[in-house]
Formats: sequence, C-alpha cells, structure tokens
Amino acid sequence: MARSSILTLGTVVLLAGCQAQNAMPTAKEGEQIFVENCAACHNYDAVGGELSSRAIAPDLTQLAADNGGVFPRAKVLSKIDGYGQKGHANPGAMPEFGAILAGEQVPVDIDGTMTPTPRSLAALLAFLESIQSEG
Repeated sequence: MARSSILTLGTVVLLAGCQAQNAMPTAKEGEQIFVENCAACHNYDAVGGELSSRAIAPDLTQLAADNGGVFPRAKVLSKIDGYGQKGHANPGAMPEFGAILAGEQVPVDIDGTMTPTPRSLAALLAFLESIQSEG
C-alpha cells in the first residue's frame, strides 16, 4: 500500500513539473531575461537612453503608445530576433541574441496567427507588453 502511494505521488509530481514547464511564459520570466540581456542598454526600467557609442537605446515602455496604443508584437519580435534588420539606419546597434532563440517553442498570437516562438522570446515579449505606459 505504501509503495503504490509513493508511486502515485511521484507520478503526480512528475506530471505537475511537466505541466508547469509547458505553461505559457509569464512577464516575470521575461523580466529575468530582460535583466540578463537588455538592461545594459535599455536600463533596468526599460526607458533606454544614450549609449557610450552615442547611439540611442529606445524607450521600451512607449512601444504601444508609439503604435496608436497597440503593442506591436510582430515588430518587437522581429527586432529582437534580428529579422528585418537589413536597411535599418543602424543595423549593428541591436546585438544578436542566439541563445534566447533556442529551445522550447510556444504558440504566440501574432496579428491573429498562432506562431511558434522560442519560449524565452515569448517571455520577453510578455514582459515588454506588461510594462507599457499609458501615454
């Protein structure tokens, strides 16, 4: 009896761990990724500013305000992952983040289409969307 209870408990714990890993990423998870990869240029409060190279890191709290009040998910994802960098006035300003583009994929709604997106990138997107200012 005790052995079957331990097996059942072990199975429940294992399934709970799998379910937690497969849950959609949260803004809190994205905040950690932001701190590790983005805060050096955009500051911890994400308001950006002038870099030592004289380039300007944009204020990431104003992305929705600058887009008619709608958070531009597709544009943000393409900027982070490097797509659409050609023709950019300063294409080298945004570093490549290959490590955050690897691993588990989760479905993210991009302009009405569920798009497989690296989990860490989806988490970063959730964080950025959560910090948008009202105006």
